[in-house]
Amino acid sequence: MIIDFKKIETTVIPQFRGGEKNTIANMYVDNLNKIMLGKLEVGASIGMHTHQTNSEIIYIISGEGKCLYDDTEEALSSGSCHYCPKGHKHSLINNSNSEDLVFFAVIPEQ
Repeated sequence: MIIDFKKIETTVIPQFRGGEKNTIANMYVDNLNKIMLGKLEVGASIGMHTHQTNSEIIYIISGEGKCLYDDTEEALSSGSCHYCPKGHKHSLINNSNSEDLVFFAVIPEQ
């Protein structure tokens, strides 16, 4: 199955999960997975949240940022991959001064 993100409507989510600014995403969703091509503009974030029924894998395509994961902070840049297992919490933050943070995320239900 091919997922063509160019053919999926772009969704703008203000202050996603209590974060700052907008999360811009093209999402494929079914009963088993959410698959997302997303973007955080400079200063935007996805707020801290716990994965109760799923996990999340985030691959950074371009830009720089950080992830708060449980009680740690992880630096992210192009080529980084962050994994948040079920039962853990995290937040994604674009703390760059100049460029969008573009990422690919998969959230499988468990």
